[in-house]
Order: sequence, then C-alpha cells, then structure tokens
Amino acid sequence: MTTVGTDYAVLFVCMGNICRSPTAHGVFRAMVQAQGLAERVQVDSAGTHDFHVGEPPDRRAQAHAERRGYRLHDLRARALAPEDFEHFDLVLAMDWDNLALAQELCPPGREGRLRRLTEFCQQSDSPVVPDPYYGGAAGFEQVLDLVEDACAGLLQHVRARLAARDLPADGAARH
Repeated sequence: MTTVGTDYAVLFVCMGNICRSPTAHGVFRAMVQAQGLAERVQVDSAGTHDFHVGEPPDRRAQAHAERRGYRLHDLRARALAPEDFEHFDLVLAMDWDNLALAQELCPPGREGRLRRLTEFCQQSDSPVVPDPYYGGAAGFEQVLDLVEDACAGLLQHVRARLAARDLPADGAARH
C-alpha cells in the first residue's frame, strides 16, 4: 500500500537516519526525478533509533553527496514505525543489524517488504552499506559508491513494478 498520490513507495533505513539512509534517500530521489517518476514514486528514509529525530543529515554526508550533485539539506531524521510497513512497498535496511531491528517492528504479513539495499547492487557484492559515522572521508565516499550502484538496480526494479501495474488484466498496455 503506497501513500495517496504515488504508485510505489520506498523507505531507506539505517540506525540514526543521518548518514546512510538520507544519502540513499537523496540519491534515489534524484534518480527518480531524472526519470520523470517523481509523481509516481515516493522516497523517504528513517532510523531504527530515535537519537537524531528532527535533525538534518550529518554535515559530512551532506558535503560528500553535494560533490556528486545530490542535495540532502532538506531531509530530517525520523524513527522507523510499524505503520511504515503498511505505507511503503519496500523498506530497505543498510546492514544486518538494522535489518534485524526493522524485522522486530515489522507487522506479520509484511516481511516481504523488508530487504537490504545492497540486494539491488549491480556491480558491488558488498552485503551491507557500512556505517561511515566514526570514520573519515573514504567511508562517506564508499557509502555513495554502494548507494549509487544499489539505487541504479533499485530503479530498474521499481520501473518494472510500475510497468506491471500499468498493464490491465488482459496484458495490453494502457494509453
């Protein structure tokens, strides 16, 4: 079930919603906009912990994203909630720990919506997007590399889901 006005909704999840998930939010939002899908695809992010609710993304995450043309300044941290599993078609965790924490919140019957973002990577075989918070610049660049790779694959997945929804029961394309 997506939010009213959109056909598909994606939520990115990390621990505090100040580094990895807002980076993925900003990258995927830019990709969706570039493909002319902003009216059809909702993009959001959340954290499994409420440490930073209401705060903007980490300044380092913003700076590294900005260098690649992604704007994160308007995003604000929020906590993941059980109702997110009702509203979002995909809830994508950045690592195993946040996947496990999200699974604890996930209502029965919605487990299929919860996955790791790196499942969509096309070039990298990293199982997770590592947390750059306590590291240096290289960590934020690695996050962007993984997120861009995964979001490109995710965009293909979402486009396929949208195309399938556009087909009527008889299989003929709608005009």
